[in-house]
Amino acid sequence: MTVDSDFEKRLLGYGLLTAEILYRMPDHPRLLQSFLWQTEDLAPKFPELTRFLTFWEREIEGRIHAVRVAHQNLIEPAEFRYADGEFVMH
Repeated sequence: MTVDSDFEKRLLGYGLLTAEILYRMPDHPRLLQSFLWQTEDLAPKFPELTRFLTFWEREIEGRIHAVRVAHQNLIEPAEFRYADGEFVMH
């Protein structure tokens, strides 16, 4: 029996990460531009975001000004509840 890797990642604590990257291009240094990026990542260290930002710094000419991060766990304890009763209907 195989376990879905997305489900396994959620159980390990991965959640939906949205990052807004504000950056400046060399040809328009006074203009602040925005790039949105989403992935599943593990808070609080964010290894996927760290890899992406390392790639950005190495490969993209736009100098990063700021990064805003929003993270939501996909499975939270509040989503699991025990049933208090049972209703039987005909």
